[in-house]
Amino acid sequence: MTERIVLAYSGGLDTSVAIGWIGEATGAEVIAVAVDVGQGGESLETIRQRALGCGAVEAYVADASDEFANEYCMPTLKANGLYQGHYPLVSAISRPVIVKHLVKAAREFGATTVAHGCTGKGNDQVRFEVGIQTLGPDLKCIAPVRDLALTRDKAIAFAEEKGLPIETTKKNPYSIDQNVWGRAVETGYLEDIWNGPTKDIYDYTATPEFPPAPDEVIISFEAGIPVAIDGVKVTPLQAIKELNRRAGAQGVGRIDVVEDRLVGIKSREIYEAPGAMALITAHKHLEDITVEREQARFKATVGQRWSELVYDGQWFSPLKRSLDAFIEDTQRYVTGDIRMTLHGGQAVVNGRRSDTSLYDFSLATYDTGDTFDQSMAKGFIELWGMSAKVASGRDIRVAGK
Repeated sequence: MTERIVLAYSGGLDTSVAIGWIGEATGAEVIAVAVDVGQGGESLETIRQRALGCGAVEAYVADASDEFANEYCMPTLKANGLYQGHYPLVSAISRPVIVKHLVKAAREFGATTVAHGCTGKGNDQVRFEVGIQTLGPDLKCIAPVRDLALTRDKAIAFAEEKGLPIETTKKNPYSIDQNVWGRAVETGYLEDIWNGPTKDIYDYTATPEFPPAPDEVIISFEAGIPVAIDGVKVTPLQAIKELNRRAGAQGVGRIDVVEDRLVGIKSREIYEAPGAMALITAHKHLEDITVEREQARFKATVGQRWSELVYDGQWFSPLKRSLDAFIEDTQRYVTGDIRMTLHGGQAVVNGRRSDTSLYDFSLATYDTGDTFDQSMAKGFIELWGMSAKVASGRDIRVAGK
């Protein structure tokens, strides 16, 4: 029986050429796997037909947009997932769901190997291969660009020689990855980190310098998940899409950062994540009134470690699973409404309400009706500072000898 290889297929030049390139290099049959994670663009059927036209023996396509929103974006939202405080894990969280379907297709079509289009310099090779090792430990992995010397100029020449049904003349200087949670742009002109991004690289967001009138939105959450926008019920996918549209129109969610890649190099990245950043901002402000102080402080540490694990391709790891359990427990009372204004590149919260809020007006107010007993503060301060006071006395005593 001829060996079969499953290929993560985007429909673009590199992965289209990889179908025949892998076949010639290994003698194996190639099954193309395309997964819709809300990236927009061409239909899955168009991509499927192109894969078959480029020589794939089978083409597996999956609409995973709701699955991605529910099972990957929502845990990221609950964790307030931002790698290095900036990056909302746009590409990192899409890889596990793609891996899940790659392994599923490998089982369905009897493949022994999974191929992906990553280079040897990036994070995605790790995310794909660690995920595949975890969900399909018997499967092998190859990367045509990394392992089979498939460069862009070779890809163009191969496509023209074979007459493949793929555009080869369009030259985009950037590497772009996108899904419903956001859009990532790198390479080309951006590799000089002194160069400012040009307007042509943006697609999800409008220029914030000349915004339309301020847009006020009320986002309703239940247990950390957005369930309504301006009183209209929404699914997680609908919530992300609606805020992509409204926050994107105001230029919200543009991120320009030099981040630490897992492979040890620093990389300049431009991200657009209007819906994700608006939702994370709203969610964090709702947590501020519904999560107890010490729990919230520790959750910030957990969220940072969670983000690092996910960035580093450890979505399926035991530690990530354990942190998920803690984060899920913190969301028990994260229910209520957040009112925010979207305008000029900013998402600013100006109102919050919750039936499970820990904010007590009668304790917080400085006006008549204050129930806080201020006489307790003096003794509390003395006890709170006792250990530092004793240590300071010791320092003075020892220094005087």
